[in-house]
Amino acid sequence: MPCDFSLKSMNAIHKALLTLTWGHVGWKFFGMTALELTTTGRKSGQPRTVMLTSPLQVDDAIVIVASRGGDDFHPGWFHNLTANPEVTVSFGGKPKRAMRARVASADEKSTLWPRVTAAYKGYGDYQKKTERDIPLVLLEPVPTPSA
Repeated sequence: MPCDFSLKSMNAIHKALLTLTWGHVGWKFFGMTALELTTTGRKSGQPRTVMLTSPLQVDDAIVIVASRGGDDFHPGWFHNLTANPEVTVSFGGKPKRAMRARVASADEKSTLWPRVTAAYKGYGDYQKKTERDIPLVLLEPVPTPSA
């Protein structure tokens, strides 16, 4: 299971790759689309940005997996978005947009999980490494107010 240093290093390298290639390389990993997720720190109140991948999109929702490589505890970004679900997302290099995060219900997860693991087998392997139930999170567009 990855340590905090490894996870932070991978994020820094990913961001550097995107910067060095002016966004031309780094938006696809293992057949999944990468995204930049910005949450609000639940303790600090400061913006926190991480690079993640999405194995699946359902209609306008982006599905992300709080796997942390099969670790026994949830990633920090998951705690942040459960405390404050208003997030900002750049998906596949597109402009950032406001989205609202929510944890998939048990029924939703039972439908989505087989599709997630079909898209990337590693998530199933991560679940086998831990006793915690790895959550799926749906990032949904925030409706724009009518004029």
